[in-house]
Amino acid sequence: MLLLESLYDGPEPATEKLELDFGYRTKSRLRARLKTGEEVGLFLERGTVLRGGQKLRAKDGRIVEVVSAPEDLLEARCDGAFALARAAYHLGNRHVAVQIGDGWLRIQADHVLEHMLVGLGAEVRAVSAPFEPETGAYAHGHQHPGDGSGARIHMMSA
Repeated sequence: MLLLESLYDGPEPATEKLELDFGYRTKSRLRARLKTGEEVGLFLERGTVLRGGQKLRAKDGRIVEVVSAPEDLLEARCDGAFALARAAYHLGNRHVAVQIGDGWLRIQADHVLEHMLVGLGAEVRAVSAPFEPETGAYAHGHQHPGDGSGARIHMMSA
């Protein structure tokens, strides 16, 4: 099994790809497979959140690129900036991980949050896309995925 124990930000190009959805990119200990099928063990500093395009250095020196896998999301669009900001506020008030785009918000699929967004006047549609939510106001955060309400980002003080 190939061991991945550190982030890599150097100029060397990746020779391997590791595709993971957001829930798995929030785990610091993980067993997975490269796109080639080779098994890998991920052992990173706790609290690390991997982003699409980041690189990892394998124990054998290979460079592995993290690829954000498409997943089931909800995309909310609103009539005007005020309505979009209001929707974002209500999602943030629930500590929901939100990806912000030009005129839209994306969250992991959740029927309760979908109902809330529609109630706020948003047009909501299901999409399949990589999920890259905002990390929040602080650099070091961690996730509590799998609690039934979508990924949540809580900031920890050092």
